[in-house]
Amino acid sequence: MSENQSLTQKVEYKLINDTNKKRRQSSIGILFDWRGWFTSRECDEKYEKLHDDNDKTKAESAVGYLQLFRCADQLDIIMIAIALCLAILNGAAYTARFIVFGELISSFAEEKFIGRCPPEQNVSITFNITTECQRTIEINATNHNLSQTSCLYENSSVVPTQPIFTPGFLDGANQNLYWLLLISAVELFCIGFRYFLLAWSAGRQTARIRIRLLQSLMRRARYCLLLHVSNIDNLSKGIGFESSMLIMTVFATIFSAIYALIVNWQLSLVILATVPFTMVGAYGFSKLTAIETKKQLDVYAQAGAVVQEVFSSLRTVLSLNGEKFEEKRYVSKLRATRWNSIRKGAAFGLLAGWVYLIGYVIYSIGFAFGSYLMNRGEYDSIPFHDIIVIIVVLVRPITNVAFVSPFFQLLEEARGAVAPVFQLIDEDENMDLNEIQTFQDSTTSEVALNIEGDIQFDNINFAYPARPNVPVLNNLTLTARVGETTALVGSNGSGKSTVVSLLLRFYEPTSGSIKIRDQSIADCNLKQLRKKIGVVSQEPILFATTIYENIRFGRENATRVEIVDAAQQANAHDFIMQLPNKYETIVGERGVQLSGGEKQRVALARALVKQPVIVVLDEATSALDNKNEKIVQEALDRTCKGRTTIVIAHRLAAVKNAHRIYVLDKGSVIEQGTHETLMAQEGSHYRELMRVQHTEDDIDETSDPTHMDEDAKQPLERSRYYSYYEIDDKDQMTTSRRPVFIRLLSMNRPEWVIILVGCLACLFGGLCQLVQVFLLTDSLNAFGECTYQKRTHTINKYSLLLILTGIFNLIFRFIQYTALATSGSKLTERICAKAFTHFLSQEMAFFDRPENSSGAICNRLSSDALAVQHMAGTRLGIICESLATFGIGIFVGYFYSWELTTVLLLFVLIFFGLALFQINWQSRLNQRSDQILGLASSKNRNNALESILFTYYSRMFAYSIFGLESLRCIMTLTRQMSESLTAARSFFNLLDRIPTIDNRSTDCKQLADLQGEISFEQVKFAYVSRPKKCVLNKFQLTIKPGQRVALIGSSGSGKSTVIQLLERFYEPIKGHVSLDGVDIRQLNIQWLRSRLGLVSQEPVLFNLTVAENIAYGLENILIEDIIDAATKANIHHFIEQLPQGYDTKVGMKGSHLSGGEKQRIAIARVLLRRPKILLLDEATSAMDAHNEQIVQDALEKAQTDDPTRTSLIIAHRLSTIRSCDVICVLDHGIVVESGNHTDLMERRGFYYNMLVHNST
Repeated sequence: MSENQSLTQKVEYKLINDTNKKRRQSSIGILFDWRGWFTSRECDEKYEKLHDDNDKTKAESAVGYLQLFRCADQLDIIMIAIALCLAILNGAAYTARFIVFGELISSFAEEKFIGRCPPEQNVSITFNITTECQRTIEINATNHNLSQTSCLYENSSVVPTQPIFTPGFLDGANQNLYWLLLISAVELFCIGFRYFLLAWSAGRQTARIRIRLLQSLMRRARYCLLLHVSNIDNLSKGIGFESSMLIMTVFATIFSAIYALIVNWQLSLVILATVPFTMVGAYGFSKLTAIETKKQLDVYAQAGAVVQEVFSSLRTVLSLNGEKFEEKRYVSKLRATRWNSIRKGAAFGLLAGWVYLIGYVIYSIGFAFGSYLMNRGEYDSIPFHDIIVIIVVLVRPITNVAFVSPFFQLLEEARGAVAPVFQLIDEDENMDLNEIQTFQDSTTSEVALNIEGDIQFDNINFAYPARPNVPVLNNLTLTARVGETTALVGSNGSGKSTVVSLLLRFYEPTSGSIKIRDQSIADCNLKQLRKKIGVVSQEPILFATTIYENIRFGRENATRVEIVDAAQQANAHDFIMQLPNKYETIVGERGVQLSGGEKQRVALARALVKQPVIVVLDEATSALDNKNEKIVQEALDRTCKGRTTIVIAHRLAAVKNAHRIYVLDKGSVIEQGTHETLMAQEGSHYRELMRVQHTEDDIDETSDPTHMDEDAKQPLERSRYYSYYEIDDKDQMTTSRRPVFIRLLSMNRPEWVIILVGCLACLFGGLCQLVQVFLLTDSLNAFGECTYQKRTHTINKYSLLLILTGIFNLIFRFIQYTALATSGSKLTERICAKAFTHFLSQEMAFFDRPENSSGAICNRLSSDALAVQHMAGTRLGIICESLATFGIGIFVGYFYSWELTTVLLLFVLIFFGLALFQINWQSRLNQRSDQILGLASSKNRNNALESILFTYYSRMFAYSIFGLESLRCIMTLTRQMSESLTAARSFFNLLDRIPTIDNRSTDCKQLADLQGEISFEQVKFAYVSRPKKCVLNKFQLTIKPGQRVALIGSSGSGKSTVIQLLERFYEPIKGHVSLDGVDIRQLNIQWLRSRLGLVSQEPVLFNLTVAENIAYGLENILIEDIIDAATKANIHHFIEQLPQGYDTKVGMKGSHLSGGEKQRIAIARVLLRRPKILLLDEATSAMDAHNEQIVQDALEKAQTDDPTRTSLIIAHRLSTIRSCDVICVLDHGIVVESGNHTDLMERRGFYYNMLVHNST
């Protein structure tokens, strides 16, 4: 594929092309050629196959650091600048704090050196020159540059050179403590205010990015399949407070270096020579982390696409028993992330270990070279005090990189995660469509645009990009006259809907032109063009907001009066006013709370409120019953009068009054004229279509999947009405009360050996810290040696031991992070798989709640999964390591001084309690303002605690610093810990929930010889959104084995609800549904659904191949059986013409196919299952008359092949139901009339009136 192709096209190409290419080697070279260290050959092949095409995109590289802030406006820049200044001030305060630390450490050490040497060495030898007071020169090994004066009255004297106690020491220590308190206050202000500014700025920027990403996705003909929500969440963390920690550390390092160079440039330069090694190692390992993070997020996005597809089509999945297949599909996506996590953990472990090793090297070099400078023979070269201060000031900022390394990881993850997001935003061109104009203001174009004229299609040729070798339109030429109605008719796949897509410029024609008033629409402002065209499609799409807002989408500035008027024209006002919240009723995701007919009428109102110049009706009334269709059609006739109207219809009765009718076949116009002229032509294609439909004009009802969607009406007022399912939720939870973290470890039981290895590595890493403390203490003591040779030997010995300790620490950290990343990735995979399974197990009423929409579930299985993985992976390692270090420090502290350690432990417990309180507060309330105070105050209290420690003159000083720094590391992670615990708690709440209808249950019995008798006994049912309105009221119906029973009635009469109760999507409030005399609640639910074959009005296909869609939910199916089912459904010939035949991907929701083609594949899918009971909910409504007749013959043949097969049919076409054994007319949830066609016509009741009304 070419490099300039868009990401969307590459993803689409990946879906179609099954050829796996060899993976390109990374440009970084051997440093990145390391995946084989952790990946088996089999898994690596899967990894290569999955990421083959993605690795070739420009998004492989992470974005630059400054690019992370590309969406910042002027206010954001000001806030970031202020936060940067505060970070610089914080860095200066940080440096000042360690300068004070160095002063205190050196003063402690010097005090301890007093009186250490033997008396003969701790003297000043004075030679008598005169009898007056003479200058005495001190030659003490530790203070050779000091001198004192002594009055000598004899030839010689021996005088002590230092007092046993130095009175000025306590004064100096107290003064340093006051400085620490002042520095603490400065840091408190810097951290708190900086957090506030960056959190606010990050929220503003990410909101802006989400909007731009949405605009970018809407510019495409097909929405990108990747899920970028978690990517933007990672960006928010990368540009927020966490990034400022890095900035503060950088400036602290700079200030420290400047100060150290001023004190002594020689020693400082030697220590600073280690900085390049630190930077190179940090860059290399962080680069690996960013690359692996991006690939991990890409895989999570693919897994998220599976989740979105499954739960937005859950009824189809459940009815076909596709749960196991979808679980395998989802887990296969998750499994690919395992090796990303392991490689990322290994890289991060190497990074942390490398940084610690550099810190140990700095100590070693500083002590050894400082000792050399101290003893070169120049008395004023460098005092012991300066050596200690320089080392402490330089090593602490560098060592601190290890403590802020989780934040550095967040920044690198943000760089990798946001790369595909920014690439999508930056892609201004798309081969299928360039719709940038829709997001540009063009007042000039708006004034100049006038489309009140003839619409001309001149020699149009077109093929969809997904199937470039399959022409859809072939030299199409037609004209829609201004102010007239033009109808397009023809069989499925003839190109009717494609004409509308080209008119709206969803696609551009391959050749030819489309003109309005002799002006090419390519020259028109796209935004204004679409504003003047009102479209109502066959499958109406509503958004998850109120009815009022859905209608207002047609025109944003429409008034309430105009919206109500549009609803009245579309015959929607009456049913809207019957809803509890009227126009403020929430319709749910994709309008799931409304029936098909209700959705269609709202969509009509949305089109009419635009007051369009051109009206396009693509099967606009196909989902309405006869009565409503007639009313709506009259409203459309009034509305379309004087407007240019294009009508696409299968039902030719809807186009009789058109001024001109074009008959399309294979993308070309084969006939044109008025209804009368076309009917007058002998042998015309139009006349043949009319003959086929002559006896099958709509009989009755709007087979709207009123309740396939109406059942979904459940969340309409979920905020005010609670279902009987919801009321019992607390009782439906298991009684497990174990802490979340313990439950996470319990789920990690298969990896306990790996966790044990990781924890042991943490323990040994903590021991390395303890050994470091001993070595540092002994190195400081070595400076008090009285002889040069002994001091040099001791310091060099401890310096080498420090380097050796650093090497061991690197090894332990590598093992620690690799092991915990392995266990964390497996835990995440396991908990996501369990959560996916438990989601599939819940009853349908659970998904009717807004918080359980497909988008919400997708977010929980992506963002929450990453949060849990962080808790069980990298951050768990940091916590274990810090706790191990702290525990060992406390143990050693009690060994040296239990009094001081007890005092220390008291303050530490207060400190730890504050951390736990902050975690709990954040997880419950999630308010950032409280996080500011919690994080800032923790820093302040930590410094104050360190100040108290200095008031106790003891060797415990060194151990306390490292112990407190470990706890501080935990404290800085409280926000991430709270997020992880909240995510884990959300997962466990789901796992503990017991559904009222368990879709995964294997309990209950199976009937050995199913006959197919269905019985509804006094069934009463109401949707939770309208608990006072019964959909079925004492519903009574019995269907004998082998009977074909039809249900007809107006919208909302309860037809589709009957099917949903039979499928056990819901439970009746009263009464029961029986199969062969057995209550279906006593039957195995998966066995029950395997005996039912459901075909809905709106067919749902999955992003799989044609063959996989037909065989969906079944195992070990031969291709011959699939072809046989496709042949019976009249789709085999079409499939053979596709480029890859049965291996052709159908796209998301079957987007690559027309409505009729999707429906026939859905019918083939049901026929392959050979169900004992066939459920047809408007199964042929999307087909033209010719294909409908063929499929109907196939369905009747399937009935003939198995005479015992029971059929329940919902339809409004006479041809579909007139041959049924029993026709039941439903009204307000009860059967008001039943019998066969002849009997009902003779009675002249409801059925007869519906037929007469339709014929007139």
